[in-house]
Amino acid sequence: MASGLPSLYAGAMAADATTLDVPGPDGVRAVRVSSPTRVLWPDAGITKLDLATYLLAVGDRFLALAGYRPVTLQRFPTGVGGEEFYSKNPPKGVPDYASTVTVTYPSGRRHPQLVLDELATAVWAVQMNTITFHPWPVSVGPSPDALDNPDELRIDLDPQPGRSFAEVVTAATTLREVLADAGLAAYPKTSGSRGVHVYSRIRPDHEFLDVRHGVIAIARELERRLPDLVTTAWWKEERGDKIFVDFNQANRDRTIASAYSPRPLAGAPVSMPCSWEQLAGVTPGDFTVRTVPRLVASDPDPWADIARTAGDLGPALGWWERDAADGLPELSFPPDYPKMPGEPPRVQPSRKRYDDDDYHQSEGGYLRDDPEQPPGAGPRRPRRTAG
Repeated sequence: MASGLPSLYAGAMAADATTLDVPGPDGVRAVRVSSPTRVLWPDAGITKLDLATYLLAVGDRFLALAGYRPVTLQRFPTGVGGEEFYSKNPPKGVPDYASTVTVTYPSGRRHPQLVLDELATAVWAVQMNTITFHPWPVSVGPSPDALDNPDELRIDLDPQPGRSFAEVVTAATTLREVLADAGLAAYPKTSGSRGVHVYSRIRPDHEFLDVRHGVIAIARELERRLPDLVTTAWWKEERGDKIFVDFNQANRDRTIASAYSPRPLAGAPVSMPCSWEQLAGVTPGDFTVRTVPRLVASDPDPWADIARTAGDLGPALGWWERDAADGLPELSFPPDYPKMPGEPPRVQPSRKRYDDDDYHQSEGGYLRDDPEQPPGAGPRRPRRTAG
């Protein structure tokens, strides 16, 4: 068994399967793991069974932060480097004890998604070749609005090439100050790659678009304080080498790798919660599927009190209204979204030929009906064809 991973499987391991005993609210469940010796991270030699036992080792902390939310599964049937896909519908063969909820997507389409309300469901997801868990920022609850009103504000600091992790930490530290000015408590974690994610719990009083506007206002305030380091520019060609504050992660059906979730990158890194004191002295490579179980066993939980800190989004929304009154516009939505009110044209800046007012919402929602023609020229006449 790999160093740092506990031996928690029951009985002798057969050539093609083993069984893990997974404790839960209704007692111990036996979860079958097929192909346990399949290598998921070839460079690190970490197997499917190693990943399942990793989840058992960090289970309580993982479930406290990723559980009781709709979750999308990022799956790799042959391991990292092979085919990958995202499962929003629960995979076939979901066990009877697993829970689902029906969520609404930006298109208006609705269908069930898995909910991790006990650890056995997460281990079963590993059996289905899940490596990274992507929970929604909403919690399952008795209110019919629970799945439409986020209770978690998540800000993704995404460094462009050339920026160091230390510079991302600088941006995150200033973001903590911005969030405090908005009355929100901030909790950092490594992204599992080169960035930092900063979370704040909020009261679920607002729907997704309002939360997105609050995140944009916070991102703009961070950009004002660190104009040479941080950007809110949606188009990559306008970001330069700055750290991008990815405000579109606040949209409905946009998710971030959960705390304690492995990432499909070399070395099997983990998105690791830290205290602010710890963040200043770590590197992303410190946290992997091999090292995190020991840290969880020996160190206090840096996010232990996050559930008690839910704040009001109102001050951040006040910043949004202030900025709108000063003429700052709505920002671009992801390309698969329907055209949204007030959104600027979805035209890459280097390809933009006309002023914003010369673009309008066509059936596709992105450009003028005939962007190759000058404004007011009318639709292009169809070419004559021979014959």
